[in-house]
Amino acid sequence: MPETALLIVDMQRDYFPGGRMALEGTDAAATQAAKLVAHFRAQGWPVLHVQHIMARSPAPFFEAGTEGAEIHPSLAPQDGETLIVKAFPNSFRETGLKAALDALGIERLVIAGAMSHMCIDATTRAAGDLGYTCLVADDACATRALSHGGVTVPAAQVHATMMAGLTSYATVEPTDAVLDRLG
Repeated sequence: MPETALLIVDMQRDYFPGGRMALEGTDAAATQAAKLVAHFRAQGWPVLHVQHIMARSPAPFFEAGTEGAEIHPSLAPQDGETLIVKAFPNSFRETGLKAALDALGIERLVIAGAMSHMCIDATTRAAGDLGYTCLVADDACATRALSHGGVTVPAAQVHATMMAGLTSYATVEPTDAVLDRLG
């Protein structure tokens, strides 16, 4: 089996109920992501966490030094797990993520987190372009409704559209199927 790591992207308090940018289904996504984290920890496999900190202040959310920018306690990094701080949707851009993965000999990434239409999309596409084999646990990701040209697209449709688009870069399936695939 290729060396595999779990990448938990932006599961921060601001995306949860009561946060500055609460998403739809974040609690459910966190429950599924926690299954992945537990499996990886039990196997002794690498778990990497990505934390988005907005580069500007004041920021609409993920503002440095605020509770909302903290990783949600249900998915908080443990000792020995890598934390990557980023300022852009693509978790590889201007971060040490690729170097950290390469140092671990990682060939395959399991990806979960938020937002489906932004950071999960950008990170998965970048990972694929860099040569990593990617699996996205679609039920361990969350997003929000979007509007364009006077049309509001419900979160479930935004999520489904993004997951469908990512199938060119990743195997996209529910957490339980990802876990079955990993063995």
